[in-house]
Amino acid sequence: MDDLFRLRHGMRRDPMIDLWLNKQAKDLGSVARHWFDAMRNCGDDVLELIHDGCPVACVEDVPFGYVNVFKAHVSVGFFLGAQLPDPNRLLEGSGKRMRHVKLKPGVPVNAVALAKLIEAAYSDITTRLR
Repeated sequence: MDDLFRLRHGMRRDPMIDLWLNKQAKDLGSVARHWFDAMRNCGDDVLELIHDGCPVACVEDVPFGYVNVFKAHVSVGFFLGAQLPDPNRLLEGSGKRMRHVKLKPGVPVNAVALAKLIEAAYSDITTRLR
């Protein structure tokens, strides 16, 4: 457990995140809000904060997911995504730990599979913290 990345100062509902989401372009911002809300709704123990300029969801002080908005897509990312089951092959990236799903307006996404990735990331962190 000592090798987990940790972030301090998370809170149950960080008002800076809603401000950040509201500043995004409407089409991309609504996608980011939808998936960040999915992270928020994983459990009563989810805390959130802005880290590296984007919304991050944590359990205690350990982040499990984030959203970020770019010029033409939204990334839904996972801090330990390389270790998540991904039978639908949604995850992108080649780093040691992090992975993300790239969402583009007008391009269908397997919403059920992405929701399962979010739940798996949350569950993985809660298990590691026990």
